[in-house]
Amino acid sequence: MADAQDLIGSWRMVSWTRQALATGAVTDAQGPNPLGYIAYHGDGRMMATVFQRNRPVRDSARWSTEQKAELFDTMLAYVAAYTLDGDKIIHHVEGAWNPDWEIDLTRPFTLSGTRLVISGAPGVDPVTGEQVIYRMEFEKV
Repeated sequence: MADAQDLIGSWRMVSWTRQALATGAVTDAQGPNPLGYIAYHGDGRMMATVFQRNRPVRDSARWSTEQKAELFDTMLAYVAAYTLDGDKIIHHVEGAWNPDWEIDLTRPFTLSGTRLVISGAPGVDPVTGEQVIYRMEFEKV
C-alpha cells in the first residue's frame, strides 16, 4: 500500500478515459492525448490541471460566449488538500474551474513504480450529465 510520501511530486497525464455507466461505452474524457498534470506536495496540498489538445482559438478581437463555454468544457483545474485512506486518495477541493467540484472527491488509486492510476469512483460528467467512471493514468516526471 502506498503512503503519502510515494505520491509526492509531479505526474504527467498519459490518458484520461470515461466509461458511461448506462452503456459501458469508453471514450476519451478530454480527447486523445490530453495535456495534464497532477502534483502532490509534502505539506498535504495538491493541484490538478488538464487541457484538451485541440482547444478553440479566438476568431475575433473578443472571445464569444460560445467560445468561452467551449474553453470551460475543454479543461479541468482544481486545488485541494489531500488525505489517504488505504487505497483511496481524498481530494478536499477548495477551488475549482467548476464550483460543483468544490467537495471531497474520493478516488481509488494504484501506484506501481512511476505509474499512478486513479480510477473506480463513479461521478457525473460536467459536460454531458452522464454517470461515468473516470480512469486517469499518470507518469511521474
